[in-house]
Amino acid sequence: MTHDHDLVLRPTEAEISTALNPPPGRTGGDLVVETLAGLGATTVFGLPGQHALGMFDALRRSSLRYVGLRVENNAGFAADAYGRVTGEAAPLLLSTGPGALTSLAALQEAAAASAPVLAISSQVPTAGLGGGRHGYLHELPDQSASFRGVVKSVHTVRTQSQIPSAIAEAWKSALTAPHGPVWVEIPQDVLLSRTPLPVVTAMDAAPDDLVPRPELTAVAADLLSRAARPAIIAGGGVVRADAAGKLKALAEKLDAPVVTTFGGKGAFPWEHPLSLQSWLEDRHTTDFLEDADVLLVVGSGLGELSSNYHTFRPRGRVIQIEADLGKLESNHPALGIHADARLALQALLETVEDRTDESAPQRVRDLLAKVADRIAAQELTLEQNVLAAVRRALPTGSPSFWDMTILAYWAWSAFDPRGTNTMHSAQGAGGLGYGFPAALGAAAADPSRPVLAVSGDGGALYSIAELATARQYDLPVTWLIVDDGGYGILREYMTDAFGQATATELTRPDYVALAESFGVPGVRTSPETLEEDLAKALASPGPSVVVLPAVLRMFAPTHLG
Repeated sequence: MTHDHDLVLRPTEAEISTALNPPPGRTGGDLVVETLAGLGATTVFGLPGQHALGMFDALRRSSLRYVGLRVENNAGFAADAYGRVTGEAAPLLLSTGPGALTSLAALQEAAAASAPVLAISSQVPTAGLGGGRHGYLHELPDQSASFRGVVKSVHTVRTQSQIPSAIAEAWKSALTAPHGPVWVEIPQDVLLSRTPLPVVTAMDAAPDDLVPRPELTAVAADLLSRAARPAIIAGGGVVRADAAGKLKALAEKLDAPVVTTFGGKGAFPWEHPLSLQSWLEDRHTTDFLEDADVLLVVGSGLGELSSNYHTFRPRGRVIQIEADLGKLESNHPALGIHADARLALQALLETVEDRTDESAPQRVRDLLAKVADRIAAQELTLEQNVLAAVRRALPTGSPSFWDMTILAYWAWSAFDPRGTNTMHSAQGAGGLGYGFPAALGAAAADPSRPVLAVSGDGGALYSIAELATARQYDLPVTWLIVDDGGYGILREYMTDAFGQATATELTRPDYVALAESFGVPGVRTSPETLEEDLAKALASPGPSVVVLPAVLRMFAPTHLG
């Protein structure tokens, strides 16, 4: 009898020949790039450094495409976006010490958003591992300790024979639900030394399926089938699992209204009769969800932003489907189902009974009308017009990447993404500087369609060096910079809390002239001409910058009363 685990893939004659007669001059760096290619990688991001030169030298002998950014953190944001839009693990090549540490904020965002990033860093020579103070350049007592609390898994290599297996293990970890960033570090001498090992060919690192327990989905299906007022909260886990179609089918089978979290934008069609859209920072929506007798939460931990700043108090039974075990029941008691969203939704589809609730679409319309009335009463016409102009200018299907700025906070609640995996922001970890480098990563993944980045003037200064990257690789990214003279949202927060703002006002460059100095076309626009100028920029090949001088305001919060 032959068992599956007894089967071994037999190498082809070509692979045997290559193994027996490897090309001359190969090093440990070649083992890295060969392994990445064998795993299916096609594009890598990063920034070279002295200890990592063995990897970068090997790139020129490989088929991998390299996209180099100017700051390691921005390279991490680009890899994050590439992982989000493709669902593939995005390799990120970094150097030791300062280069590695500069990527930490980007890796924190990737972890919070479940973006699969495979970070591979050099290390000090092998003799320096273990915490001794040898005085090597870039030396840290324990470099991996800086990443252990941020990434999913850490893998330290000490010999060349460990390289393929360590990278394959990390790749599998990054792509097993929940997706996330992983860390591999390889000493400088291991990367630079000539290798007698054969060329790495096909690698097997298929991620494990996170299957729901059937007794749990049976109970969940029974609760949903018998519910009088079911509702659904769809988070980023639905998007990462490519489960939007199954969510829509389940919602229609149950006649259950659906609200998407800010990380789950696009998980449910915006204009669907059952769509509550994304107005989570609104007490009317909070009340609606609290009134559900059975609430299905899919791919969300119901954290701060998804719970109206922890003012949400569900009164009914909660069912939570979550791939991240640490988020299961972390904020509310629930029937917790530890599973990939796609597999769990499929199990529910197969077991729930159809239910009809003709009142559901009307209750959705009533809720959205209450939200609209609340916003209309605040005289925020400028903000609504600007966001509407962006939506009209952006082609359907084009992705957008939003920095932490007032217009993005509006977009979290009010922007129709017109697609399942098209709107992304840094709301996971909340760091500045995400929008533009992330958009570059998405454009590298698919240069056939324009990509929009949105930043404030404060966040733009984090990423300005990447105008050189955009020009060098001719990436089709249009960067909308809303210039309000400083950190606008912090100005608003501080003024409300203390009566005046401190440390929020900024001296800025002329962004149009600065863009043009990089060879990137720039235009200064107004709220009245924004749609036309932005549409023209998006339709033009290559990168562009559109600057909108405007002071926008946020709508009033509902969680402080």
